[in-house]
Amino acid sequence: MVGMQQDGAARGPGRPREERVTGAVLTAVVDLVTEQGIGAVTMDAVASRAGVSKPAMYRRWPTKQDLIIAAAESRLGVLSVPDLGDFRAELRLVLTARLEAYRLPGSDRLIAGLIGAAAETGAGRGQYAEYTERITSETRRILERGMARGDVDPDTDVRAATTLVAAPLLFRLIGEQETPDARFVETLVELVARAVGPTG
Repeated sequence: MVGMQQDGAARGPGRPREERVTGAVLTAVVDLVTEQGIGAVTMDAVASRAGVSKPAMYRRWPTKQDLIIAAAESRLGVLSVPDLGDFRAELRLVLTARLEAYRLPGSDRLIAGLIGAAAETGAGRGQYAEYTERITSETRRILERGMARGDVDPDTDVRAATTLVAAPLLFRLIGEQETPDARFVETLVELVARAVGPTG
């Protein structure tokens, strides 16, 4: 079953409090974005909403960009898809998991704000690229698994195909300002599977 991978760090004595602070802060970011847009996210506003000190936040997230990326990743994190023996089935799981996350209140504003912030700050581009690498890692993995299994063309450009999988849902949500649905996911599964399927 598809799932979100969690930090595997060992739990120390301070870990539960750290997790409470992290949860409160990231929830505050998502709530502020949902209610008022990305411009409402300041360290002061988040600290006040979350009920935590700014020094505690800065230790974990030195910049606003770090904070926004962490909030986005808490909602759109790394997926884990088991080997189902079929590329289409695995792709459907990836796209359905993303669809569910994109349909949550505020996801559109959060993603649009994250992309906008990355475009405006040169330093943020590297962080954003690292974030996108992490959240698309499972798509790359199922493509490579499909290649090894024979239901994906071995000459497939994995990076290009990963972009092909990720982009349509985002563009439907942000560019076309329409919430994607399960029917759109099924269409994408067929289009992508045909595009990367074995030839001959």
